[in-house]
Amino acid sequence: MSTESLVVSAALPAAGRATHTRVAFVGAGPGDPGLMTLRCRDLIAAADVLVLDQPARCDLVAPLVRTEVLVVDGGHGEHGEQLTHASRARKLVEAAREVPCGSLIVRLMDGDPVLFTGFPEEARALRKAGIPYDVVPGVSAVTAVPAYAGVPLTSCQAPSVHVVYAGHEPHDWGLALDTSVTVVVLGSAQRLGATLSGLREAGRDPQTALALVESGTTTGQRTRVTTLGDVDRLLARGIVGSPVLAVLGPTVALRESLSWFETKPLFGWQVLVPRTKEQSGGTVARLGSYGAQALVVPTISVEPPRTPHQMERAVRGVVTGRYAWIGFTSVNAVRAVREKVEAFGLDARVFAGIGVAAVGGVTAQALRDWGIAPDLVPTGEQSAAGLLEEWPDFEPGEDALNRVFLPRADIATDTLVAGLTEMGWEVDDVTAYRTVRAAPPALHIREAIKGGSFDAVLFTSSSTVRNLVGIAGKPHAQTVVACIGPATAKTAEEHGLRVDVLAPTPSADALVDALATHGTMLALAASEAGEPVRRPSERRHAARRRAR
Repeated sequence: MSTESLVVSAALPAAGRATHTRVAFVGAGPGDPGLMTLRCRDLIAAADVLVLDQPARCDLVAPLVRTEVLVVDGGHGEHGEQLTHASRARKLVEAAREVPCGSLIVRLMDGDPVLFTGFPEEARALRKAGIPYDVVPGVSAVTAVPAYAGVPLTSCQAPSVHVVYAGHEPHDWGLALDTSVTVVVLGSAQRLGATLSGLREAGRDPQTALALVESGTTTGQRTRVTTLGDVDRLLARGIVGSPVLAVLGPTVALRESLSWFETKPLFGWQVLVPRTKEQSGGTVARLGSYGAQALVVPTISVEPPRTPHQMERAVRGVVTGRYAWIGFTSVNAVRAVREKVEAFGLDARVFAGIGVAAVGGVTAQALRDWGIAPDLVPTGEQSAAGLLEEWPDFEPGEDALNRVFLPRADIATDTLVAGLTEMGWEVDDVTAYRTVRAAPPALHIREAIKGGSFDAVLFTSSSTVRNLVGIAGKPHAQTVVACIGPATAKTAEEHGLRVDVLAPTPSADALVDALATHGTMLALAASEAGEPVRRPSERRHAARRRAR
């Protein structure tokens, strides 16, 4: 089935003015970006105007939107007041009338647009104004949040589900009073208590198991299991935040054996990633797959060389057949050469007939993304030394080319150049980019690093160690330090850090996997000792409380 078949279109009414402006009501899912549908992502990427219910959604859509998109807060007025459904409808119609014809307005709604939203009012307003719209269903919190909490909505003992929006409970609870019915209640923590009290007073057994899930499907998810009779005391303590969902019934008992999200090896961990945002996308995603939340703090800034002549001459040499090989030692080198090649109006085909070497898997992938399959990638150590071990010796001949183009950083070591020269190659060691220390992060981030608020830090090179300590200070002793290889670990130890995790192979993916294994071992050790499983930052707070 194509994604187009998931879109329900509203025909343009005969009355009303004609317009080519389109509006799409799009479900954004319950919070996990991975639960956004393909159609949702496509429309967000194509949007000219994005209308949101809450500004917090900007973080969710930021990686998808175009830079020129206009973002409208459709849930609040000029003074920050919450708008009624009718006011939101008027605001949407005004936005549709003000944009140029042919524009696409994406009205992004939490969960599914047709479930507990103001969609009916807004759609009717658009129809009255003669503005066509589409509806793109989304993953609803009703099903997703219980699933992420390990609570199935139905089972052999619970064949029915009753869904209620807090504050809008029915006058007659009917079948929801049956012990075999699963009841799901969505809404704010303040309204939730009154609705659950109404269910209890209507006759549902107070001993019914109940799970309260806040911030469902995100790495901030927290689930508390109680009973319908005791939930008021829990809510009264003010420790349950919004958004929150309550699910009660016989299937709550299955959570202990079916919990899968909150038992991930790094669930809830705050991990510091001292790399540039361009380099850290895959690492952030892999950390997320283990349940961790990453904060990227750039420690270096990549800038063009002070004079471009060397790079321009080298790229011309590639075109004219000056080189037998080109060696890439970083993703930044690939990016710098690609920008220069494309500035000349050329593409990856200029490397036809030239041997292309990459220092490791990440650099090799950057080349493949450009359409270049590297001829040489070290199978062992992914470093300059590893590349030298597998680089072929120069074999003299009548027409043999012996020159290598090596685009690198201004601070690169001479190991590779010296080794290639010794093997008989002539090397054009060209400064492709400069690396300078980044500006210090915000004060609260520096304090979090030194104060132990991060559970772990990932170091992917010696320079990330030196630069992070230089701009932000040393991570707290309780923070788990993970290093990509022996050289990086040695630098960390020289800076007074205890190295807890060493990647088995020098890649960012292997580093994250090794951290996840470490997290699993910490949890097993705590369980065997009969202690609660705590994140490193939580252990620090617990120790401080005991010290008091």
